[in-house]
Amino acid sequence: MGSTAPHLNGQASGEVLGLLTGLAHIAEWLITSWWVPGAIALFGWAVSEMVLRRLAKKASAQRMALELVPARHFDPSLEKIFRRGIQLARASTSMPWWAPRRSKTVQIRLRADGTTPLRYRIEGPAGAQRLLSITPFGPDVTVQKAPPLTDEPRKHAVRAEFMLRGKPTAPLREVPLEPDPLQPLVDAVSDLRAELGDLAEVRLDIQRAPKWVLRARRVQLMAQARRVERREAQRAARWVRQDASGIEDSLTWQLQQLVTGKQGGAVSGRRLVMPPVPRRVEATEALGKLAEDNHLVQVQLLVMCASNTEGRAHARLAQLQAAFDVFGGGARWAMRGWRLGPWRFGADRWPSRRGFERRWTLGHCQPPRANWVRLEELTGLLKPPTVHCRLPLLASELPTFQHGNAELLLQGLYRAPDGRRRLVATYARETLFEVGVGKAGGGKTERALTQAIGWAHAGGGLMFLDPHRDSWPRALPFLAHDHLAERIALIDLNAVGPAPQVSSWNPIGMHQGQVAHEIVEAVTDAYASALGWDDASAPRALTILTAAVTILVTVNEAACRAGRPEDQATVFHIRALLTDAAFRKAALAAVEGRLDEETRSWWQVVFPTLPPDAFAVVLNPIARLAANPVSRAFLGQPAGVYNIRAAMDSQMIVWVCPGGNGPTDRLITALLARDFLRAARSRRDTSEAQRVPFRAYFDELITLTGSAPETIAEMFEDFRKYRVHIHGMTQLLARLPLAVRLSLVQNASTLATTAGSQSAVAPITAEWGDQPGPDIVAALDRFEHYMSLTVRGRRIGPVRITGPLLDDVFTDHARPQQVAALERSARTMAGAAPLGQLTAKATSQQNRVGALLGQLAATSSAERLQEEYG
Repeated sequence: MGSTAPHLNGQASGEVLGLLTGLAHIAEWLITSWWVPGAIALFGWAVSEMVLRRLAKKASAQRMALELVPARHFDPSLEKIFRRGIQLARASTSMPWWAPRRSKTVQIRLRADGTTPLRYRIEGPAGAQRLLSITPFGPDVTVQKAPPLTDEPRKHAVRAEFMLRGKPTAPLREVPLEPDPLQPLVDAVSDLRAELGDLAEVRLDIQRAPKWVLRARRVQLMAQARRVERREAQRAARWVRQDASGIEDSLTWQLQQLVTGKQGGAVSGRRLVMPPVPRRVEATEALGKLAEDNHLVQVQLLVMCASNTEGRAHARLAQLQAAFDVFGGGARWAMRGWRLGPWRFGADRWPSRRGFERRWTLGHCQPPRANWVRLEELTGLLKPPTVHCRLPLLASELPTFQHGNAELLLQGLYRAPDGRRRLVATYARETLFEVGVGKAGGGKTERALTQAIGWAHAGGGLMFLDPHRDSWPRALPFLAHDHLAERIALIDLNAVGPAPQVSSWNPIGMHQGQVAHEIVEAVTDAYASALGWDDASAPRALTILTAAVTILVTVNEAACRAGRPEDQATVFHIRALLTDAAFRKAALAAVEGRLDEETRSWWQVVFPTLPPDAFAVVLNPIARLAANPVSRAFLGQPAGVYNIRAAMDSQMIVWVCPGGNGPTDRLITALLARDFLRAARSRRDTSEAQRVPFRAYFDELITLTGSAPETIAEMFEDFRKYRVHIHGMTQLLARLPLAVRLSLVQNASTLATTAGSQSAVAPITAEWGDQPGPDIVAALDRFEHYMSLTVRGRRIGPVRITGPLLDDVFTDHARPQQVAALERSARTMAGAAPLGQLTAKATSQQNRVGALLGQLAATSSAERLQEEYG
């Protein structure tokens, strides 16, 4: 036994020595042949990377894309946005089990190419389509399946990858929802120009990281925090010792020792100094936003800008970089890479560019280690633009006006964010009704004139109804073209000049092929509207007027059938029919066989029982019309020239100036308005495809609706189906009758307002949700408008637009030297004649109608005798 122990000890020592020798040989081999294990490791990494890339590429082929289109009123709460973020994070894992981690991602794509302000797309695993299609945003966001996007190569492109810089555990800044957090990004791409090939796209990949990666990161951060705390404790200890030594060596300390008698002996010597102990590192403080697992994701932020014009892509990237600075707080977004003088080495240069292109093309997510964020930090990017986002107007959304294009209707001058100005338009086929509100001189009429003249030069027909006539001389120089002169007619009742000329119109004339009962209804309704009659307040007056007009229209129908349109009766013959027994007897005899039994019975039974004063309410307005030489000349002609239905169908340009807003003028305006309504409705005899578009511009709606409120309201309600479109202008929307105001605002394709008092513009801004508010609109400069427009079925705006000026827009179309010729031509087209001549003819018309009635009565009697005796 004694000899066995040394033997075993020697054996153990030999084994240890052999082990050490072997390790030394292995270390020597590794030092001399280090490239062998390095090559093996590199080969293994290359093989595994190749396999991972193939699998990731295969998994990426099974992706889908959704496009989110928000409504104008989209205004989500923080909770809805947060829930959407949870959906996105959950959807990133909806991949096959074999899919590599880099393919397990959901991508948010914010894209602008000059055709849309900002497209918001979600791309992710095909298995997550059902999860992502139903959003917490509800019906405020339309989710539709999006086709793949293909881009034509641009000449110049720049790329960038953003990573989080700053304290790794610090959060991004909490950006409020109002204004929209996307606003800086929208502003950065607001001046993109599609014709230059501009493109800007931001891609945010969201990925749920494995737990072990998060734990490793936490261990690393805790170790780093402890090292920092130990260094701080050591630094503090050094400073404490230095401070103590300095105090004991100071003169003050030595004097204190002498005074107190504590120096010398064993007492003298240095004091014992206790260094500070490192404090406990709290996990919540050291880990910050990484302390908890819930709602923690890794993100990858890639940006690419391109253009066919040199320099624009780099400038766009700089704008986007500035936009991301808005999110900077304890952490901030910064471009990955490093700079050497004027050169920057990053995603746009070797060796990073190839990896960037692969991730960009395949949608792979390989984020930097520092890109850990909580979903709350991404609030601004997890949703489409909201109602608080100011989107630019692009040419694809609001077309650019083109002279002579009949499909476009000029609206005004729009100033883009980059300062460029362009004339914008809406599509004529969907601009059905327009409303312009604002103070006098603000530019309402000027804008309407510019639009009307542009429409006229494009070949369109229109009527411009202006009670004050100021628009006619303003428009004359720009309409004085030979190809327009043959389509322009002026109906002017102002009787200006030393030798005034007036056109003519017979509201109850039948020489233009009208339908008898429609004429009776139009004239009666016009009188009732202008005089405020209804079935409750003036039933007898309505009955008398209807019966009288029925007889005269029947007489005129017989005159036209007999080939004698110049012998037709006018509205002034109502007085003779009601008060002259001989004339009434002759009229009833002339139409004996043409009246229905009810009308004949009324004249035979009811009329004789009426007292003479029952006719005063009907005759008084007619007497006022007859007392005015202009209205008597205009309405007193048997076969008037004015025919608004023919003007609609032949694309005429008709300027109507009633002459004022007195009682007589209001009655004429009411007759014209009701006839216009009748003419438009009569287009039902023409198929919809053959109805030629016609536009009516009503200046001073307050004046016009004062005489025919129900008529104007019915126009805004009915004219769409007849392809007749109304453009109305007024200073005060509140001054319009309720029926007109409701119909007008309800059906307006374009709603515009210039400056005015806050109370005056408030009804318009209320339609926009007070965005902008009345205070902003009230402070507009002259000729500035806020307006909402309809383009491709969507409401655009309200947007600020400068009202167009005739002298600027149609400078090349002005022909001042041809104004006099156009004035003469327009009056000739309207059949205008000297006022005195027309007045005399109207006065002599009584005898012509009397002679006609005698002949018609004789003919009617002969026909009855012939029928009676065979």
